[in-house]
Amino acid sequence: MSARTEESAFLLHCTPYRETSLVVDLFTRGHGRVAAVAKGAKRPRSALRAVLLQFQPLSISFSGRGELRTLTGAEWEGGLLAPRGDALLCAFYLNELLLRLLPREDAHPALYDGYARAIASLAEGEPIDETLRRFEWLLLRETGYAPDLGHDARNLPIDAARSYAWQPSAGFVAADAGGEGSARLFSGAMLHELAAGRFESASSRTQAKYLTRAILAHHLDGVVLNTRQILIDLQKL
Repeated sequence: MSARTEESAFLLHCTPYRETSLVVDLFTRGHGRVAAVAKGAKRPRSALRAVLLQFQPLSISFSGRGELRTLTGAEWEGGLLAPRGDALLCAFYLNELLLRLLPREDAHPALYDGYARAIASLAEGEPIDETLRRFEWLLLRETGYAPDLGHDARNLPIDAARSYAWQPSAGFVAADAGGEGSARLFSGAMLHELAAGRFESASSRTQAKYLTRAILAHHLDGVVLNTRQILIDLQKL
């Protein structure tokens, strides 16, 4: 019989399993994404039913091997408000990104901590766009999908005074070195700001949004995220 593992975790998603149970997709600090059966969690008197809430820090234990573990316990760690309104939808967007891009059983403690900070920022009413850009870039960097923000395709330092196009196969190409045409251009200053996780202007925040959106779309192979489409539709109302 396999030993029980105890972890800090967040619930990303759950689906019904048989009559009384759930399959939960958990983001843990030490094991990454873990899928587990929460036996009896749909029963009205189940201790797990009241605890398995999204965007709340949990202390969990699980056992078993293979792709589907068994959840043996879960407790609410407390200390974190839940996002509301637009921020809540954005929190679901973060979950969807993790479900789409993060393989199971691939630990990323820094990404886990960044996710916890992002949920707290959304709940506390901090600027949504900056919170999303920081998390998106952290996710891209941790999964190995982020291009180098310090150097261009010719391995020259990114110049804050120049503009660059992003090319999936090459990275950032200076506008006067074949990076023009129909490609969207990004300022070198914004690339420096994105690397630092701080933006000096609305223009920089907009550019960063288009850049991260393009990179994510490329690695999602054209899959449209449900939460992003909802956000786009709401902005049209």
